[in-house]
Amino acid sequence: MNKNYPLVIFFLLFPFFCLFSQQEKGIYGSENWLDIWTEFNSSANEYPEPTQILSGNIKNDTKLYKKETYLLLGNVFVTDSTTLSIEPGTVILGDYKSKASLVISNGSKIIAEGTQTDPIVFSSNRGIKRKGDWGGIFILGNAPTNMIDEASELEYGLNPSSSEMILYGGNDQADNSGILKYVRIEYAGKRTKNYGYFNGLTLAAVGSETVVENIMVSYCQGSSFLVLGGNTTLNQLVSFRSKRSDFIFNYGAQSLLANSLAVKSPYHTSSGGVSSIYLASYNEKEEVDPTKKGTSLYAENLTLMVLSNNLEADIKVGLVHEAMYVKEGAAFSMNKSIFSGFNPAVKLDNKIRINNENLSKMGFSNMYFNNCQGNIFTENEPNNEDLENWYGNRAFGNVYSQGSDSETFIDVKDFDKPDFRLRINKIIAIILPEE
Repeated sequence: MNKNYPLVIFFLLFPFFCLFSQQEKGIYGSENWLDIWTEFNSSANEYPEPTQILSGNIKNDTKLYKKETYLLLGNVFVTDSTTLSIEPGTVILGDYKSKASLVISNGSKIIAEGTQTDPIVFSSNRGIKRKGDWGGIFILGNAPTNMIDEASELEYGLNPSSSEMILYGGNDQADNSGILKYVRIEYAGKRTKNYGYFNGLTLAAVGSETVVENIMVSYCQGSSFLVLGGNTTLNQLVSFRSKRSDFIFNYGAQSLLANSLAVKSPYHTSSGGVSSIYLASYNEKEEVDPTKKGTSLYAENLTLMVLSNNLEADIKVGLVHEAMYVKEGAAFSMNKSIFSGFNPAVKLDNKIRINNENLSKMGFSNMYFNNCQGNIFTENEPNNEDLENWYGNRAFGNVYSQGSDSETFIDVKDFDKPDFRLRINKIIAIILPEE
């Protein structure tokens, strides 16, 4: 064999390896992992009429079966160290009139392990479904938060028979509250008079042994995912057309968020105070213990995008907001992710001083900022040159582009089978034959 062939093969394969690393930005996979189990046209779905009712307190281990359709009536609590198991393919409908919700109390578990071909579905029981038809799902664990008290009450007006049923927080970082896998949550996020909006899925002080992956929250009137404290690994989550934020991390959350998607629409989003990702360590400083850990998010391979027919016009009339908002005291490392179509890409609380100490806690590397009206800003600060220069440094490997959706993603228009992976032209590597 020609001695130069290994060198020739290396140079032929080098573009292929570079391509492979480029393809890892945003959500990824050799196949489209959104196939089969997700639903982007959920308003067209008709579910069977309920055959069983879930209400009150569930105090004994209970299993829900695919052959039945369940009506969630009012606020339902799984309590007294009970396990609620749900068979793949089961449908649970939240009652519109009673604004139903499901609460997994501290010490209890939910085992909702659907499959790609048979996901578990939580939806509305209304004929014509709307955002906020029912409440949502709360999972309360025993992992730490940064609140002054070790345990806190969930303030949503749930009216439990005992306050212990809405306590969350403790000292077990590995707390196991069960499994949520291949689950869809549709039309949740009811509005309350005194407590604002419910969220699709709330994880309060949930620990590292809890499995949360392949969860889709769609058409939520509140935020899709709310994480309060805890130690969570979140993988392949989907937020679609949430009215408010897609992901909120607060009160000392220590979270890994990976290979996840958020799709916002200007016509399905609240007019103000909305981000795709919202990071904070507290709402009021007096609530937390400064000696405890603040919120810290490690995120990689996210695709956050605004899907619009006329993005420029929607930005002009104020319908498009930032992809990420960061409050004082929160830290993050964001890697290999795509922010596309936002205004701007990132907004920092004006209380965050731009110095080496704070910049070391806010990392952007190997990012793809596409079609954003501005990149990284401090709120209400007209001069952001220092930030732009810092994150624009070649050492971070961040890329800035103005590509259209059709140029950037494989297929975002076909809601029957969308593919939000990054579009990159294929390169064929040729290996020369031996002589």
